[in-house]
Amino acid sequence: MNVKKKLLCSIMSAVFITSLSTDLTFASPITIAEQGSFTVGGSYKQHAGKFSQDNFLSEEGQRAYGDFAYVEYQKPVKAKKLPLIFQHGGAQSKRTWESTPDGREGFNTMFLRAGYAVYLVDQPRSGEANLSTEAVTPDTPWAGNPMYGDKTLYILSRVGHYDEKGEPVPNAQFPQGEDNYQAFQQSWTIGSGPLDNELNADVLAELVRQQKDGAILVTHSMGGTIGWRTAIRTDKVKGIIAYEPGGTPFIFPETEMPNIIDARFKALSASAMGVPMEDFMKLTRIPIVLYYGDYIKLGSENVGEDKWGTEYAMAQKFVEVINRHGGDAALVHLPSVGIKGNSHFLMQEKNNQQIMDLAVKWLHEKGLDK
Repeated sequence: MNVKKKLLCSIMSAVFITSLSTDLTFASPITIAEQGSFTVGGSYKQHAGKFSQDNFLSEEGQRAYGDFAYVEYQKPVKAKKLPLIFQHGGAQSKRTWESTPDGREGFNTMFLRAGYAVYLVDQPRSGEANLSTEAVTPDTPWAGNPMYGDKTLYILSRVGHYDEKGEPVPNAQFPQGEDNYQAFQQSWTIGSGPLDNELNADVLAELVRQQKDGAILVTHSMGGTIGWRTAIRTDKVKGIIAYEPGGTPFIFPETEMPNIIDARFKALSASAMGVPMEDFMKLTRIPIVLYYGDYIKLGSENVGEDKWGTEYAMAQKFVEVINRHGGDAALVHLPSVGIKGNSHFLMQEKNNQQIMDLAVKWLHEKGLDK
């Protein structure tokens, strides 16, 4: 149900977005023309029988609703033509793009300041879209062991390491301190049903189609494959910014599948899936940029560095194939352009303004900021 709220121009209000840091520094105001939230997609399953108030707790004759995305959006006054639609990664939600662990501005308001309408998505069976028509299964990611993954996820995300006392030591750009560590750990979520990236792409494509002039996708991590698949489903995707795509398959022509480089722990290796050439060619018709942070090294004793070494190697192959077929894809390893110390969650780190500025520059160069 769409519950968007349009604000009349005659009573346009300035929304003051503040930093939640301890010094309570106030940022400049953002004037919002329209904001709201709504759901996209979804389905239901009907239980047999007839509903009766005499047995109102029974499943008889009732429906189970689910498999929709939840979307929260804001449009600034004089918004640019193309909105940004933000797709989170695995075990995450739209919180990925909101305030940082140490309370600074996240990408949602930072891109609003740059003049873009911003749509934050909770994919089906995640976050505020956590109703599922399918029960949790043993292969539902993270659901089998949701309470004991803090060190695993910290290392796999390259946020930092642990000292001899077992205390977390963050890498250079991640904010230090127990409060920030806890805030990061409290950002994880588990799926309410099996991970289904075909469903996720179907729903995201529906959201893109609702945009008059199309949209630019901004994806993270396991959301990368959803972005590629969405662009195959609709020509209204006008560009893709992908932050450290991986953990789910990169897309290749089914006749040009790459060799897989194995991680030391094989289950952590990057993966690929093949599609018909006709579908793959749709990815060559839009500009795409992939950003990767620091601490990425094939063969590293650190499982996170090694895992993302395989993903980066796969990203290189992905970009090469797109460009060989006439596309416009770029791969940016941040240390190679002088930006060091970033983890897998680069959009939440101390230099997130610098990270965001790179994307703003790329959008301008590709003519996507009109």
